[in-house]
Amino acid sequence: MKVLSWHVHGSWTTGFVQGRHEHVLPVVPDRGPDGRGRARTWDWPATAREVPPEALAAERPDVVVLQRPHEAELLHRWTGLRAGVDVPAVYVEHNTPAGHAVSTRHPLADGVGGASGSARVPVVHVTPFNALVWDCGDAPVRVVEHGVLDPGHLWTGERESLAVLVNEPVRRWRVAGTDVVVDLARELPVDVYGMGMAALEEAAPHLAGRTHEDLPQARVHAELARHRAYLHPFRWTSLGLALVEAMTLGAPVLALATTAAPEAVPSAAGVVSSDPAVLAAAARRWLADPAEAAERGAAAREHALGRFGLARFLSDWDDVLHDAVAGRSTT
Repeated sequence: MKVLSWHVHGSWTTGFVQGRHEHVLPVVPDRGPDGRGRARTWDWPATAREVPPEALAAERPDVVVLQRPHEAELLHRWTGLRAGVDVPAVYVEHNTPAGHAVSTRHPLADGVGGASGSARVPVVHVTPFNALVWDCGDAPVRVVEHGVLDPGHLWTGERESLAVLVNEPVRRWRVAGTDVVVDLARELPVDVYGMGMAALEEAAPHLAGRTHEDLPQARVHAELARHRAYLHPFRWTSLGLALVEAMTLGAPVLALATTAAPEAVPSAAGVVSSDPAVLAAAARRWLADPAEAAERGAAAREHALGRFGLARFLSDWDDVLHDAVAGRSTT
C-alpha cells in the first residue's frame, strides 16, 4: 500500500520504511521539520519517495501515519483530505507526556483536532510505558515496540570509556539526564555524541575534546562500538532508540531505571538503576574487566535482536496499517 508519513524521528523512520510498502515523504525547499524528505545520513530504500506539498494531492495515499498533532491540519491543507475521514489514519506517539505524568490527556483523546465527534484515530505507542501514562480517552490504543536495522556485532570495547548519544543535551538538560553525564564525566572517561555539542562543552568545560558533533549514522555506530560500554542517562523518554541500537551493536549498557528502560534491558545485558553511583560502580568494573563487558554485550545483542528485530517490527506495523485500511481497530 501507499503510506504517507513525515520524516520526524530518523532512527524510527529508518526502520519503518524498510518494509514492503511504498512510502511518500513530504519535502519542502529548506527541508524543515514539516518536510525533511528522505534522510541524508541513513540509507533508505528507493520505495521511500520525496514529494513536495503541491504534488501530494495527486498521490492518493492508502493510509496516513501522523506523528505530531498539527500534521492532520497539514494533510488537509496540502491534499484536501481529512485524517480518519477521507483517508485512513493512525497516530504514532513517540514521546512521554510533557505535562504532569499519568494525568496528561493525549491530543487525539477526543479525535483528530480534539473536537467532540471528530474522527477517532488509533494511537500507536512505541512502548507499553507510553500507553500506560498517556490518557488517550476513547481513542483506540495499540503498542508497537521499536525495531532497528542490525548493523552487525561491531562492539570491540577497545576504548576504556563510556559512550553517550544525545541530541541538544543543554536544552534537554534534566529530561536527557545531561546533569548525570556531566557529573559522571568528572570521575570517569565519557564521550558524548550528537547535535549541540558546542553548547555542551561550554556548559561543561571538562568535556572539551570528548564531544562529537552530528556524525553520520554508520560512523556513529562504528564509534559507539569502540567504547567499553554505552550510558543511557535519560530521565524521561519513552525509550531512546540509541539504547536499543547500542545493545544491537553488542555493547553492554548502563541506564537509569526510568520509563521503559527496566523492561528493555535484562540483567544479563547491563545495569539499570535509579542511583547514578550504582551505574558508576558498574562502569568502573567493566573498564577494568573487558571480559565481563564483552559477556554482557553479547547478552545485550541477543536480547535486542529478539525483542527489537526489524522483522517483528515490520510485521506488527503491517497488521496496524491493514487494520486501519480495513476500518478495524483494537484497544
